[in-house]
Parts: sequence; C-alpha cells; structure tokens
Amino acid sequence: MTPTPVTVVGGGLAGCEAALQLARLGHRVRLVEMRPVRTTNAHQTGDLGELVCTNSFKSEDPANAHGQLKREMRALGSLLLEAADQSRVAAGAALAVDRGLFAAAMTKGIEDAGTVEVVREECATLPSGPAIVATGPLTSNALSKSIEKALGDGGLAFFDAIAPILHRDSLDETVVFAAGRYDQDADYLNCPMSREEYDAFIEAVRAAEAHEGHDWDAVPYFEGCLPVEVMADRGHDTLRFGPMKPVGLTDPRSGERPWAVVQLRREDRAGQMWNMVGFQTRLRIGEQRRVFTMIPGLADAEFLRWGSIHRNSYLNFPERLTAHGSLSDRQDLIFAGQLTGVEGYTESAASGILAGINMDRVLRGLDPALPPPTTMLGALYRYLRDAKPSRFQPMNSNWGLVEPLPTRVRDKRQKRELLAERAQSDFLGWMEAHGVEAAPRVEAAEVG
Repeated sequence: MTPTPVTVVGGGLAGCEAALQLARLGHRVRLVEMRPVRTTNAHQTGDLGELVCTNSFKSEDPANAHGQLKREMRALGSLLLEAADQSRVAAGAALAVDRGLFAAAMTKGIEDAGTVEVVREECATLPSGPAIVATGPLTSNALSKSIEKALGDGGLAFFDAIAPILHRDSLDETVVFAAGRYDQDADYLNCPMSREEYDAFIEAVRAAEAHEGHDWDAVPYFEGCLPVEVMADRGHDTLRFGPMKPVGLTDPRSGERPWAVVQLRREDRAGQMWNMVGFQTRLRIGEQRRVFTMIPGLADAEFLRWGSIHRNSYLNFPERLTAHGSLSDRQDLIFAGQLTGVEGYTESAASGILAGINMDRVLRGLDPALPPPTTMLGALYRYLRDAKPSRFQPMNSNWGLVEPLPTRVRDKRQKRELLAERAQSDFLGWMEAHGVEAAPRVEAAEVG
C-alpha cells in the first residue's frame, strides 16, 4: 500500500472506476469531487457517477463494439456494469438504467470500498503527488488553466466539431473512386454527384431536423467549421463551392467532372475508417442516416461515428501525453475519461479502469501496460496515441478501430463475431501476461 494516498480528481464514471481499481489493488485513495460544493450546468445532484445525458450504455451483444468493450470491462470488475446490473430497466438489447438508482449504486460501491476517502471540494490545480485526473468535459475553469499550463498551448481544446466516420467495407465501390485533385496522390475517396442528385441533397439537408442540445451544450460556430446544414442554408451552391467542390476531379464512370463531390479522408493506417470531409453537423442521428445515405456510394454506409458540434474539453492526447495517458515528465500523473478523447459512458469508464491499473504498475516500478489493438480497449488507446495531432477528435468504440482480420470476411455479422472472439481471447491473454487479475465482483447492497 502506498504511504500517501493516490488522488483521483473527478467523481464521474472514469474517476470512480479508477478509484475502485486502486483500492482493490491495495492503495489508499483520495477521491476529490467538487459537487455539490460547486455545481455544473449539467449535473443535478452530488451523487457519484451521475449520468447527465442518455440513460443507455448501448448494446451488450459482443458482436457489437460496445458489447465487446463491456466484456473486457467485466473481466476487470467494472463498477459501472455492477451498478448497471442493479439498476437495469427494460430496453431490449441495450443496457439501460434508472438514473437515480444507478448513481446510488455507484456511490455505495465507492463508499463500501473501505480505503477510498471522498473529499468534496474543487481541485483548482494539478496535484503534486500520484494522481489520476478524470474531470470530463465540464472541467472547472481553474483546473483547466492548470492543465493548459502543464500541457502548453494547444494541449486542451474547448470546441468539438465532428464529421461522421464511415467503414470502408460498406461503401459502394462501383460509385466511390479514389483520387486526389488534379491527378495528385489518390489519398481521398470521392462520392460524385450529378446536378439532380446535388439539388435533391441540398433540399434534404435544409429540411432535416437539427439537434439543439442543452443550454450548457450551446457553442458558437466558427467559420472554419460551420455545420453542413448552416452552409446549405446560406445558399444553394455554398456547399458546392465549399467542401463539396468538384474541381480537379474526374468521375471514371463518365470521364467528366462531377457537379459536386463528397470527399472521404482516411482516419486510420489500415484504411478502415473514413471521415466525411467538411461534414460536421448538428443534425439528429436519424436525420444524418436518412440524408447522408442519399449521397451516391453511401446508400448502405455503416456509420462508425455520427457527426456533432458541441462544447467540450479534451486533451490533444497524441501530441502531449504518453501512450498510457500521463504527462511525459510525470508517469504518475495520468489522465482518464472523456478528457482524454474517448467518447461515451463505457469508453470513459474503461479508460478509468486502465488508468487505475497503470497507476498501480507505475507505483510498483513496473512499465505501464496497454491491451493489444485487437481488443476494443487496446484499439481505443492505439487511436488516442496514433491519431494525427492536428486533426485529433474524440472517438467512441467501433470495429473500425481494431486490427483487421488477416483475411477478408464479407458477411458483416460473421466478421464481427470473429473480431469479438479474437478480442476476448487476446484481452484475457493480455491480463494473464501482465499479472492483471480479474477483480472480484462488487457486492453492493440492493438499492431502491
């Protein structure tokens, strides 16, 4: 047991998971949470692990990327999943919870840990001793300034403009073609549009319903990353002279320049994930699916991430942090949760678990350990460390992140089942190889 406690800043999902992992591994923990002493515009209570958006943790099917991540988290004894099991509500194949009961179970799980002291105060500066910082997108101004000072200019972002990401295997290769403008290197995939297709697309974008979000989620629009629906409203040809300009491109089917084109840019080295260039949006997810599948070549597109624009705080992980999420000169100051650039409840919680494991390893004089990129958690961390710093944006779990299978499998369900089977085997193998024991189940009392 460490002579001084490890500080965990933030009582959300990632912070609670990190604190419990450290407690189980024999450390005293000081869990600092500013609520209810200082509130946020999103939270309603002072409970630990309070959910501020949806009450769903998505699918439990291991053939689904979110389901596989849950299997890996269960192997590590996730508090989130134990609390979710206790507070579950009917939601078909998804894992959904009663928010109040869930937060109560999370709070009790921490209280019952025995060696976790919950301190209700604002942490205004980065701790000087061993610490995990998991304060999420609503990090206080004072702590944000301290993080900025430690990371330097550009290390902390406050605005998140995200375009959809598609899986390469789902694109219609009879329509989509690889080419760069003016016969430059074919680094982009191009979806060509005729005049009629463009006109219909613009009308659909204008008629689509946008998500307004919460008051605390409101952001100003920057001219460099306007939502696609805002550009469409500015004029019928605004997009055609902006991100959809066709100049320098020739549609190989016709030998002519398209009227407009949607370009896709590679997001990963394996070429599985492709970003819709310039298509950041606040359209509702159902509307994105309806409108964007009108684009030639995308009728059956698999969306790995939906577009969004919202206020956010996240670190430039690939440029400023080590592979396990610490400062380069302080291995014992580890960042976790949504602040690192993972998107989603389970992704944030999983990074908290891994941060707790690696903090224990650092304090014991061992090198930090990351799961292989064939696993979902390992693939997420590979994205965080390998993404291009100038274009780094938050990401949630999806099969496009993991190492491809050695042979191509066309049946989507079969492919995902094989990926999940390999991921689970490799994850358990990683745990055994690094002495990461399956944590005991949380025996929290029934709530409600």
